[in-house]
Amino acid sequence: MNFLLEKQNRQYLLFLLGVCTGMTVLLLFSGFRDLSYARELIFVREQQMVSALLQEDVPREQIAAACAGTERTCEGVSFLSQIGHQNSVSLIFFPLLRKGLFHISLRNLFAGILFCGMIFSGAVWYMKKQNCIYEEASDLVEQFAEGDFSGHFSVEQPGALSRLFANVDQLARALKAGYETEYASRTFLKDTISDISHQLKTPLAALSMYTDIILQEPEHPDTVRNFAGKSMQSLLRMEDLIQALLKIVRLDAGNIVFEKEPVLVCELVWEAEEPLLVRAEREKKRIVLEGDPEERLLCDPGWTREALGNLMKNALDHTEEGSIIRICWGRSPVMLRISVEDDGCGILPEDIHHIFKRFYRSRRSSDRQGAGLGLPLAKAIIEGQGGTLSVASTPGEGAVFCLSFLTKT
Repeated sequence: MNFLLEKQNRQYLLFLLGVCTGMTVLLLFSGFRDLSYARELIFVREQQMVSALLQEDVPREQIAAACAGTERTCEGVSFLSQIGHQNSVSLIFFPLLRKGLFHISLRNLFAGILFCGMIFSGAVWYMKKQNCIYEEASDLVEQFAEGDFSGHFSVEQPGALSRLFANVDQLARALKAGYETEYASRTFLKDTISDISHQLKTPLAALSMYTDIILQEPEHPDTVRNFAGKSMQSLLRMEDLIQALLKIVRLDAGNIVFEKEPVLVCELVWEAEEPLLVRAEREKKRIVLEGDPEERLLCDPGWTREALGNLMKNALDHTEEGSIIRICWGRSPVMLRISVEDDGCGILPEDIHHIFKRFYRSRRSSDRQGAGLGLPLAKAIIEGQGGTLSVASTPGEGAVFCLSFLTKT
């Protein structure tokens, strides 16, 4: 009985019930009318018979007795047969019955036509209404097929048709999500290729120039060594740039699975600091570590180490000679935080909301090395492990980058 859940089906069945009820009442009324008409025919026939008997001077008492009689005798039946009054005789020989039959047939024909017309009209109305629903559904499906998902099915009543429309609507939403994902992937790939092409122009141009100089000055060993060193620096920059871009692309695409394990935070920070110690000493800067040596963090050590290294490198890029970079860690009831604090130039208010964008470089960073990928890569690594990376800064007083990881209670 699930079909009764559809509003149109219920309306049509109610219409049929109403029509059948009306026709039943009409037939009952017609039956009573037929009985009344039959009674009139009997009276007319009796009047004809009595009139004929009176004309033959039959006593009135005998006529009254004959009309009141209820017994049917064989002699009477035989006599009527002899004069042609029997069941096998055609109705055309009985004018009164022929006339009555004509009226009854005409009335029944009218009732039948009325009944069929109402049923036919109701069926046409029902089919037209259903056809409108199917046409609208077909138009929507065509829109979905063309990639237009602005419309949707109206599912207001329960029922099989409504469930079908709801499922098609759900399928359309899934297709829309697929289209959006595909579009985002294409846009991401196009932007990534554009970014790589743009960022490689400068080191490639420099490398081409250094190579020309080396080819033109083969008799000057000092010049060759100097520009060969610069060529190597350009190649290393290109390698770092490409590696960083590939890592960001893999992180954005979800192709990296973080292998988490409990590690000592002090070891993690020290391993991230070690490659930068020579540079810090050359630039006369100090990196200070502060925190509980027994504190542990559940993370992917390799990737987290790279994120910390990028933050430390960023601090070295934006501090002057004699500066101190502090790496501190500690635990709250629900968080473990690692902060990278410097006393450099800080971040301008108009820049602080953009520093995690790829290739973004503020006016203060225009004369410093870097391609603007370290901070976006660090943020992607930390957030990929369920953590957060935030920044606070006061221009002229330095900046603090804070890594926060939820810990199990």
